[in-house]
Amino acid sequence: MEEILRIFPDILQQKLSKHIMNRWGRLQEIRLRLNQPVELIWDDLNEWLENARPTKQEFISIINQLSQFSLYRMEDELREGFITIEGGHRIGLAGKVNTLGGTVKSIQYITFLNIRIAKAKVGAAIPIIPYLYDSQYVNTLIVGAPQTGKTTIIRDVTRLISTGWKDKPAKKVGVIDERSEIAASIKGIPQHNLGKRTDVMDACPKAEGMMMMIRSMSPDILIVDEIGTSKDVEALMEAIHAGVTIICSMHGRSLEEIKRRPSFSHLIEQKIFQRIIILEKYRKPGHIARIYNEDEVNIWKETRCLSDDVGWSTSFDRNNHLDGV
Repeated sequence: MEEILRIFPDILQQKLSKHIMNRWGRLQEIRLRLNQPVELIWDDLNEWLENARPTKQEFISIINQLSQFSLYRMEDELREGFITIEGGHRIGLAGKVNTLGGTVKSIQYITFLNIRIAKAKVGAAIPIIPYLYDSQYVNTLIVGAPQTGKTTIIRDVTRLISTGWKDKPAKKVGVIDERSEIAASIKGIPQHNLGKRTDVMDACPKAEGMMMMIRSMSPDILIVDEIGTSKDVEALMEAIHAGVTIICSMHGRSLEEIKRRPSFSHLIEQKIFQRIIILEKYRKPGHIARIYNEDEVNIWKETRCLSDDVGWSTSFDRNNHLDGV
């Protein structure tokens, strides 16, 4: 929570702290709009703080904190429309856009901010990890709309595969973390627990990163968050043909929606993914709606996660690990 609060000027910080201190675990987003009430989005409701309306000067103060008083340092982030800060929290930016040659150059006047709270939920992937293993780990696609927990799930999948679970040995895992959300690395050091056999390529474009990781670190499994472009798909296929298992995520609401996308439909038709996991937002992120096999048959059997199940998730010592949240 500290890494979030410290970006705010004192008065806003005090008002926010009063509302979120005892409910931090349920907070999903903090949305700021110039001269409008701050919006807090929780797991189960939205709340507006009428007495907290960010002024132009407060927006400038926040941007200065994010950029360390140098917008030049944020040049790439301003083009992409977001910045990732310590702890893996992702801050979306919107406002007046500058273009050059038809492409976005930067956001000149930032008047909207969306702070998405990153949460490392150890054990989140326990119910699904057995579905990802069939004599060996299988190519898996995790699909969900924003805020359905894709990154949370894929992060914990990484941890389990890299450390081992039940009688399954730990595997070498390579993470391509283009947006610094999975590992939340600071100067190359992951702030989240990704297991003992995980290597991370941080802030690297996915397509280039997959090939770099295969050449340099010889992973058994490649983890990639939010594939989207045809270039990503081409690199993904190259990795699979190189004998590497792929576990990736993408935006979507259903299998039918994915099949309508030209760059992805042939992946489904060719049965590239042996598992397709559909997430939906139900009360809180990370709810499994369906798990399909390569024949598009739903094999998901929802069960209650018993306390004994946690015994085969790999534990870690928080005191000795830089876990951001």
